[in-house]
Amino acid sequence: MLRIATASLCAYCRRRAQILSFRSCSTPSASGVENKLLVDALYDLSVDIRKIRKFKGWVLFQSTVYVSETAGLLRDMGADGPVIARVLEQHPEAILCRPEDVRAQRDLWESVCTNRRDLVGIIEKFPASFFTVSHHANQKDNIHYFQSLRLNKRIISKLMASAPQSFSCPVEQNQEVVRTLTEAYLGLGGDQGNMKIWLQKLLTQNPFVLMKPPEAIVENLDFLRDRGFTTEELLQLISKLRGFFSELSVDGMRETLAYSQDVLQCTDSELREITLKCPALLYYPTPILADRFKGLLGAGISMRQVMDTPTVLELTTQIVLYRIQKLRSLGYDISTGSLEALNGTKKDFEVSHGRLHLRQERPLFNPVAPLKGPEE
Repeated sequence: MLRIATASLCAYCRRRAQILSFRSCSTPSASGVENKLLVDALYDLSVDIRKIRKFKGWVLFQSTVYVSETAGLLRDMGADGPVIARVLEQHPEAILCRPEDVRAQRDLWESVCTNRRDLVGIIEKFPASFFTVSHHANQKDNIHYFQSLRLNKRIISKLMASAPQSFSCPVEQNQEVVRTLTEAYLGLGGDQGNMKIWLQKLLTQNPFVLMKPPEAIVENLDFLRDRGFTTEELLQLISKLRGFFSELSVDGMRETLAYSQDVLQCTDSELREITLKCPALLYYPTPILADRFKGLLGAGISMRQVMDTPTVLELTTQIVLYRIQKLRSLGYDISTGSLEALNGTKKDFEVSHGRLHLRQERPLFNPVAPLKGPEE
């Protein structure tokens, strides 16, 4: 027997739909063919069935689904037809969730969202995060824990959306990671008063830091300390790297630092200074660094210049070459000038490039030259 709920089936189809007791949402249709009533219901909602068939076709074979209930709940939250269609296209498994579970998720998410409009925006972008209903108790416990850290609603909702695994795990796991992070920060001389802001920035930049084993953070600090970085310098590094610090590995750092020192021909002390200016050296893979060093050398830039302005390594070779060309068109010799002219975001570069352009075109003012009248 078949149970299917649809949003706007014709009377004939509604008469055909029969309600049975709930069964497992992953049970495929016994006939081995697509559930026609389900497909028709999705068509009625303007869902692109081709996308579902291409990526998650197995959903269309399910016999226990909740199309109208799911669409109705989304509609009650303020989602319009196109948004509902996009959500079901991206995450068709949503129609397999029991309505009571979805309502419980809605109530939970509303506790960390400013309003329903924001919640609908999150569901549209991260439908899989919202419809993860199998770990409701863990999610609730983790929300309460992060609220106890005085993280605001916006930060918590962003974490839930972008790193749902962190909220599906037991709260003790997150407590251990946060404890390790805060102990490391305070142990390096970080200010207790700034710790909340630091933790917010870290989690916002890389919410997946919560999925990393705490031991990795301690190992990274121990490795850098053995390389001669002082406590103050280590605090500077983790403050700059924030969430990326947890992505580092001892083997990766050892390889990239050794490669950079070999190319730059610098001392250990100089390498530490360069790393403090450009912490990205710690996580860029060697092939990426090799490509960027090669591009800089090919453009006539010396290694001494790179050591003075190592942040130029944060730019891709394509961007560096483009900017060098633009500067040369204004008569700026990058091989003898400062590499600071290459640095910054696209907007930063356009501003500095514009200043050079104005400086080149603006005539020198002669204070003793007679002023010309409007008719002259």
